[in-house]
Amino acid sequence: MKIPAIIRIAILGITVSAGFSSEAGSASFALLPGVTLETGDSWIMEGRHYRLYGVQACLRGSPYTDRSGKRRDCGEASLAVLGAYVRDTRPTCAVLFKTAATTYVACSATVGSDRLDLADLLIASGFAFAAVSPDGLPQYPPYAVVEQMARDRNVGLWQFGDVQHPAFLLARAGQAKGGAR
Repeated sequence: MKIPAIIRIAILGITVSAGFSSEAGSASFALLPGVTLETGDSWIMEGRHYRLYGVQACLRGSPYTDRSGKRRDCGEASLAVLGAYVRDTRPTCAVLFKTAATTYVACSATVGSDRLDLADLLIASGFAFAAVSPDGLPQYPPYAVVEQMARDRNVGLWQFGDVQHPAFLLARAGQAKGGAR
């Protein structure tokens, strides 16, 4: 998969939507065409914000330099890959927990005859990262292992030497905000 094609997908504004499954009382749903993706790990559905648990997409506006030397938006690349996975695999998501602002979910995607963890796919492909808790530890440690494997293989965004883990960018922004008091 080439980055420029992925960026073009993001620019085209791929949107996917979800509808709740017909099972009464079920907290699971299928992502279907029509939902608006916000980032490479979140979307809005029926006015509610949803986020894949344990995943951190690239931050929009954070740059990386592609092989041709052109600066690209890392967040747009993450968003495009999530859009492609949703379009191609039609994930099913289960609600893990809710906060006032966000519903955290785990999703599985069908690839061939296999059901795979969508977060794992995004991280293994190198277009998302293991989310880090405020204490600096991974929210879900197995995703950190998958991230390290993707990094070691230089897949996805890891092939570009100037990609920065969003946790570092967020920590730096928090320190700058805290120091500005």
